[in-house]
Amino acid sequence: MNIRSFKFNVNDIKVDPLGIEKFMGYVPGEAPDPFPQLINEVLEEVPGYCDIQGGYRIFDRLGLEKKTYQLNLENQTFNIKRIITHQLRKAEMAALFICTAGAGIGEWSKKLMREGDLMKGYVVDVIGSELVEGAMDKVQDELENEMRLKDLGITDRYSPGYCDWQVSEQPKLFSLFPENFCGVRLSASCLMYPIKSVSGIIGIGRKAERKGYICSFCDMKNCIYRNKRYEISC
Repeated sequence: MNIRSFKFNVNDIKVDPLGIEKFMGYVPGEAPDPFPQLINEVLEEVPGYCDIQGGYRIFDRLGLEKKTYQLNLENQTFNIKRIITHQLRKAEMAALFICTAGAGIGEWSKKLMREGDLMKGYVVDVIGSELVEGAMDKVQDELENEMRLKDLGITDRYSPGYCDWQVSEQPKLFSLFPENFCGVRLSASCLMYPIKSVSGIIGIGRKAERKGYICSFCDMKNCIYRNKRYEISC
């Protein structure tokens, strides 16, 4: 198996407090009290609650059925629907990925909320989401650097639960990794544990490129990728 995995600490991710405010729906620098103070407080405490790791598996053959919106990898067929099929159309290979911030930060958020500290619990939850996405940015950069040495490009990343790709496809994705890869497992309802985890696919090919998320193709209201740092293409 062509698999790579990585471990990160919180300082590797460099979460921006203003980015947290934006993720929460505020104009950066204009979040009301007590959120700015809570964000800084949580960022000071969060290293003790994280086990950040992630990785990918590269597949040298990608079978893309453009008419049926299906993707074949090894012994699995994924129903990735129209949007992702379109974005992978120039890919010749693929990388599946799994990344997590660890169980601690999700448990911390739940504990705070159980104890009635809803605001801080919410801030912890948001920062957990930003940490795992920031970690996955670094994993994707590692993949891009590896592929560049082979004169190959990569696409943006796409996850079950977004762009019409159903979460029920998660068991297929996880079946192509060693059990408990990066400490992430699936529940019976196909949700990942630790909660602050992501999985998905990245296309690879000579003409593949990262273009940014084309949100005009999708009507999902609460998509995390609408706030991604990449420029959105039309």
